[in-house]
Amino acid sequence: MSVVILGGNECMVRQYKDLCREYRCSAKVIPKMGGTLKNRLGSPDLLVMFTDTLSHKMMRCALSETRGQKLTIARSKSSSMAALRSILETHAT
Repeated sequence: MSVVILGGNECMVRQYKDLCREYRCSAKVIPKMGGTLKNRLGSPDLLVMFTDTLSHKMMRCALSETRGQKLTIARSKSSSMAALRSILETHAT
């Protein structure tokens, strides 16, 4: 299962990837809007949005780029490891 994480803390990128690896998921973490999201998103199975650290522009771009794809979108206000763990428990098992 491929996971794309939008937002979150920049210093926790490696921890997010390690946690996803524990659930047998390949993860791509995009903490900031740098350039276009079209080429960076790809076609994930699960899109995680940490809305407390995610800009409105980045959220709109991500939702418009993934329109029409078969994927699950999970939103969380908190960008903690516990929040990501609960999302992965729900969607990756």
